[in-house]
Amino acid sequence: MLPAQARLRRRPEFTAVVRSGRRAGRPTLVLHYLSERPVARVGGPVAPDSGPRAGFVVGKTVGNSVCRHRVTRQLRHLVAARLDRLPATADLVVRARPEAAGADSTALGRDLDRGLDRLLGARSS
Repeated sequence: MLPAQARLRRRPEFTAVVRSGRRAGRPTLVLHYLSERPVARVGGPVAPDSGPRAGFVVGKTVGNSVCRHRVTRQLRHLVAARLDRLPATADLVVRARPEAAGADSTALGRDLDRGLDRLLGARSS
């Protein structure tokens, strides 16, 4: 489970990552990554040492409510195990594609790892 301080919650936070961050598409999901979070205007700034944060977008195209919640739980578990790969100031949004509904945790984890490799590898270049 992701700790409370490791979650993106507000729409402006998601919007900032999706619009300003880098993107890596995989067959079952799309990752949006922002290495330096912007200073929040509403609700006060987030402490830069609060650690990386992640948010999830699992829309109706993925499936019915039961399916969407299952995919969200799988992704939350997978991302929680990989948060240590991200810098302390990073924000990550994981958007599930419709193909995620039929994928098992192994396939989702593989796509997540490859997407993170692509995004974090580009960061060090």
